[in-house]
Amino acid sequence: MASGGDIQSSNAAAGTPDPRDDGALLLAYAAGDLSAARILTARLAPRALAQATRLLKNSTAAEDVVQEAMIRLWKIAPDWRLNEAQVSTWLYRVIANLCTDQLRKRRGVGLDDIAEPTDPTPSAPEQIQRKTRFAALKTALGQLPDRQAQAVSLRHLEGLGNPEIAEIMDISPRAVESLTARGKRALAGLLAGRKAELGFEDD
Repeated sequence: MASGGDIQSSNAAAGTPDPRDDGALLLAYAAGDLSAARILTARLAPRALAQATRLLKNSTAAEDVVQEAMIRLWKIAPDWRLNEAQVSTWLYRVIANLCTDQLRKRRGVGLDDIAEPTDPTPSAPEQIQRKTRFAALKTALGQLPDRQAQAVSLRHLEGLGNPEIAEIMDISPRAVESLTARGKRALAGLLAGRKAELGFEDD
């Protein structure tokens, strides 16, 4: 059986792009094509790991969550139905739930634990400003209700659309809109006094 396994090695094993969509790859794996599992892991694991790391701020815990989510994906592969859902949405929802379970077990830990993404390209001043912005954002997100913080993180840090977020959080798209709108207003209020410092004058 293919391992949901080694996330780091899978990140480097993308190889030649495969024209099959995620659902087709999952069904191919269920039919015995182990290479399909490697391709699908390489496609999904990096973004899934980023999501888990932002929520848990612990790379080891995040990797464990992604491993568990991928194992669950392999288990349901034989029952997957094409065109009923996106594999990525299913996976991100499982990861969100696993992370929420972990956070509930940690006293005093919440969705403010969002890791800063690595970007080697900006100049030193830009890197400093980005670090300052993310530190301020993490602090501000920590003051929001958990559901608002999760919706804002998925929308504006992960770049997911409202329908995907609705499936991940098991709520309606309208509820996602409401959560993100309230979250953005609250963040704007919390960061209002630091706009110039954070370089948001024109935002």
